[in-house]
Amino acid sequence: MTRAPLDLTCACGQIKGYLRDFAPSVGTHAECFCVDCRAAELHLGQADPAPGPVGVFQTTPDRLTFTEGTENLAVFSFGEKNLLRWYAACCGTPLFNTPRNPRLSFVGIRTAAIPDTGPLGPVTAQGFIPTDDDKTRHKGILRLVGAAMARIAMQRITGRWRNNPLFDTASGTPARPVTVLPRGTRDALLSGTDRPGKK
Repeated sequence: MTRAPLDLTCACGQIKGYLRDFAPSVGTHAECFCVDCRAAELHLGQADPAPGPVGVFQTTPDRLTFTEGTENLAVFSFGEKNLLRWYAACCGTPLFNTPRNPRLSFVGIRTAAIPDTGPLGPVTAQGFIPTDDDKTRHKGILRLVGAAMARIAMQRITGRWRNNPLFDTASGTPARPVTVLPRGTRDALLSGTDRPGKK
């Protein structure tokens, strides 16, 4: 039985797409409090999410289809080996996080790009939750990592990892040039806030 798609869009509506055959079971609804995700929001001109988290739905990129505006896709990273952070160049909406290697077939879809987050179901994992002693803790992370590894393995077995609109999987290169931000950018972004974060 075919399930309904889940619509995706940037804030200005120039980039549009959907997740095909959607159900909460095809991914994990999670929240991240880490300084990298927070700094990424600031870099894109978004409001500082602190003390709250950044929302993501982690699934596989073969479910992702674009219908409009792929010319507005752009991507940056905080370092040569860090996650790729995809966004809408037209309006600065954060869209996706992916590994650099498309064989590690998962995508974290930012909930900022999902007009109706109700179908995602409840948040089942949280990462880097701040604690009173200036440390961090995680909730449900083993389940998130286990689910991600199972999806990656199935993608490799079936060959579906090649169906990735964010990469040229034949060459392993991202579909857009990656802007690697200068070293120290993350800390500089956070230093101008009332919650500088950890170095």
